[in-house]
Amino acid sequence: MSYFRITLHRSAIGLPQRTRAVLAALGLHKRSQTVYHPVEAQFAGMIMKVKELVKVQEVDKKLTKWEVQAERRPDSGFYLEKMAPRMEDEGQKMGGRVLARLRGEPEESKVVEGLTRENGGEVRI
Repeated sequence: MSYFRITLHRSAIGLPQRTRAVLAALGLHKRSQTVYHPVEAQFAGMIMKVKELVKVQEVDKKLTKWEVQAERRPDSGFYLEKMAPRMEDEGQKMGGRVLARLRGEPEESKVVEGLTRENGGEVRI
């Protein structure tokens, strides 16, 4: 036996009472809610009344609540394809500068050639 898998895709807010009553008769109350009904003329007629609001599929069997949830759940975690290269030299230098500042020790400085201040003197980094 085949079934209609009916999912409420759009909200019925602001629609006429008759349309909301059809959704209630189908058992749809919340968005993304899914119900199963056998393929029969009466259910096909109700679906046609609210075709703009629902998404319908024909399936072979009813899924349980947990199977529907598992179907909607994305794959867990992520896959590591390749590790990014690490810049260990830069990381150690930066870490050393931060530790020197925390300890109050004088930092190592470099003289950059060609750079001078406006009032004279060398620039140290």
